[in-house]
Amino acid sequence: MFYHIKELQYQAKPAHPDPVYAKKLQEVLGGQFGEISVMMQYLFQGFNCRADAKYKDLLCDVGTEEIGHVEMLATMISRLLDNAPADVQEDAYKSNPAIAAVMSGMNPQHAIVSGLGAMASDSEGYPWNAKYIISSGNLLADFRANLNAEAQGRLQVTRLYAMTDDSGVRDMLSFLIARDTYHQNMWYAAIKELEERERDIVVPTTFPRELEKREVAYDLFNFSRGDESSQGRWAHGAAFDGRGEFRYIPAPIAFASAPHLKPAPMWLQNTMPPMSKY
Repeated sequence: MFYHIKELQYQAKPAHPDPVYAKKLQEVLGGQFGEISVMMQYLFQGFNCRADAKYKDLLCDVGTEEIGHVEMLATMISRLLDNAPADVQEDAYKSNPAIAAVMSGMNPQHAIVSGLGAMASDSEGYPWNAKYIISSGNLLADFRANLNAEAQGRLQVTRLYAMTDDSGVRDMLSFLIARDTYHQNMWYAAIKELEERERDIVVPTTFPRELEKREVAYDLFNFSRGDESSQGRWAHGAAFDGRGEFRYIPAPIAFASAPHLKPAPMWLQNTMPPMSKY
């Protein structure tokens, strides 16, 4: 059961309307790494979780928090759109053509489709879709995906922070950035705990290692010009799963011969359109 209260987790009040910035802010609401994505990702991972109760509870805690972040951003976008486009854009056209040109960057769907409200879409108007989320049933794989989502999301919010001088917008973004700081640390801690529990870092941990081609399991193949990659920790020393040694292969060889496919059968050839004689 979900229970909604009217108070926001944190305030979402811009200092002044800005429909162009509202369009930009749509990215961290409905984009691939936006708040709708992490909300849905964490909740579905939680709903589907069959592991220890603490992991399910963690996912539901954070997923539900993200619902609040969605509401904060939607509220901020709606307030940025207040008095727009009619008043703000009309005044801009009257006062300064340069400002009017900037104002023309407003998302027209904010006026046409959503009635000056937020939408479940990114900054270009592309609708949010469920393909953005990951819920595999493997906690280690999912938590790594969550860490990436928080890293990408925090990166985008910090870039948006630099794109405005609105004190109210910056105040809310500062809160979201801080929460992303915690969430990155949180998922990193959860990942480390799972790695220690499983005594392995390779997903899935249950697949028998003897069924993989062990002779190539720890090799870095030099498949691009230059050998600078050989200087990294990934090219020498013990592998981090404790089950092999990294090797750098400067001149990788082919393990199979060139393929030779049979000609297409006659029934398939007969269905091919005739070539033009012109």
